[in-house]
Amino acid sequence: MRVQYFCPRPARSDILMVFRIGLSGDTKRMEPRWLDELKRWLDAYTNRFFGQDEYVNRHLRLKQEHTDQTREQILYLAGRLALDENRTRIAETIALLHDVGRFPQFARYRTYNDLRSVNHCCLGVEVLHQERVLESLPPQEREWVRIAVAHHGRKALPPDLDDETLLYLKLIRDADKLDILRIVTEIYRRHKDDPQKNSFEIELPDEPRMTPEVVEAVLAGQLIDYKCLRTLNDIRLCQIGWVYDFNFVASLERLQACNWLDELFSYLPQGEQVQSLRRNVSDYIASRLTDLA
Repeated sequence: MRVQYFCPRPARSDILMVFRIGLSGDTKRMEPRWLDELKRWLDAYTNRFFGQDEYVNRHLRLKQEHTDQTREQILYLAGRLALDENRTRIAETIALLHDVGRFPQFARYRTYNDLRSVNHCCLGVEVLHQERVLESLPPQEREWVRIAVAHHGRKALPPDLDDETLLYLKLIRDADKLDILRIVTEIYRRHKDDPQKNSFEIELPDEPRMTPEVVEAVLAGQLIDYKCLRTLNDIRLCQIGWVYDFNFVASLERLQACNWLDELFSYLPQGEQVQSLRRNVSDYIASRLTDLA
């Protein structure tokens, strides 16, 4: 079922950022037909990895759906930021390609855990190079796509990037997180209803405890190192903590509209510690949304 979202006007800070970028000069135009060619290539490429293993196939279908939904999220954000047609096409291209490394990763290692396999962002850049996917793009647009694919999964934004490159990287990081939150809440719901029938990968033990280091990081509004995660609740805390890493007010509005955070909080042990976490997160979102005024 497709969720309907409200569309308030763009936040002032979001529009100002795009306006400043626009003053630096026009970008070269991406040919509209290139997107159609890219979609055909992506379908053919991802379908190479399907085979007799239904466990692998199921996770690959999930990643195909994620790619499509991330594309929808980035188009929503591009609309809210009032990006022109060319920048919107570049953003859409990045969304389509951002997780291209996930397909060979899961087919080979049977996991999406980069720490137990390979960095899917770096693998994605290798795929684009080996398949010569970006050769028909102007050099600058090729570089924007490559950098966005390479860095979309990093813990934090890399330093020393120009404003235009940062725009595309921030867009894909927000769009990616939004759809991951949609996916994980659905998976957690199925896992809660019947853990034995949940057919998707749950990487860590489903225990009531929460690692103190992870709790403290979320309370402090800090991003969490994935190496610190010990339980399924730690993963949920980490995903709740993504709220501090969203770049655009429009992303937080969509997050609020979908109630994904409330659902994540409902799976945690209820007590004063979790209530403090919820208050901190709610206060942070409220402070960011005042930017709409």
